[in-house]
Amino acid sequence: MPILHLFLVLLTICIWGVNYVVVKVGLGEMPPLFLCFARFFVTSIPAVFFIKKPAASFGMIALYGVVIYTLQFALLFFAISAGISAGLASILLQLQALFSVLLAAALLGEKIHIWPVVGAVISFSGIGLVGMNLGGEITLTGLTLVILATIIWSSGSVIVKRLGGINMFALVIWGGMIAWPILLAASLLIEGSDQIFHLVQNIHWISIGAVFYIAYLATIFGFGVWNWLLQRHPISKLAPFTLLTPVVGSDMPICAERGLAPKSSDLCKKAGFATGSFV
Repeated sequence: MPILHLFLVLLTICIWGVNYVVVKVGLGEMPPLFLCFARFFVTSIPAVFFIKKPAASFGMIALYGVVIYTLQFALLFFAISAGISAGLASILLQLQALFSVLLAAALLGEKIHIWPVVGAVISFSGIGLVGMNLGGEITLTGLTLVILATIIWSSGSVIVKRLGGINMFALVIWGGMIAWPILLAASLLIEGSDQIFHLVQNIHWISIGAVFYIAYLATIFGFGVWNWLLQRHPISKLAPFTLLTPVVGSDMPICAERGLAPKSSDLCKKAGFATGSFV
């Protein structure tokens, strides 16, 4: 992999890692579906009026928007809202690395190489340690929702590969345009119009900042770059890099803010993830 591509991979991973903490902040004031709506509304408006539709069928763009944006992030935000911590969400979501490699082999004919598998085993050993020390940080509902989100993200990677050499930043923006009306309707129906209208009238600037970070950095830049990289590299080579996300997206920043030191067991888990990713 060229140095520039590796730099973009690591930069995207850092942005996504921090994003779990930002999402947790946003969910402190906004319900999950409304935060999803706000994310993709800001992602697509006003950019969709200036960015040409990608050279793909509307059906494929809609499929991408529904699978990656509507389903994956609705499930993930519900999981975090249901009690799973930002750090654990970032860890458990990385099961998508395994699912992505398996789906790419089954549906795209990509070869499974031994070293990514070895790296995944090392990294997933950290997930085993997490499972043995769940405590009160996670609920069964939250765990189930995150695992479903990982499967959907993996499916989305296959969709991106199927789309071929199109403008991936345009795909991100137009996919967001598909997602936000669905999410807004779901939010009004499930979370209640009264709650949403009250929130809009009294929203705090911190929540607004969270939405802009999630939309512009994590979505437009993050997914735009990641999809661009997927055009140029096999899923089996890129997916394991996402195992580095937990190293960034843990609760360590929050611990530091509160004057607490991370547990040695947490550092061991992160070391396992990092080692496995680079293997």
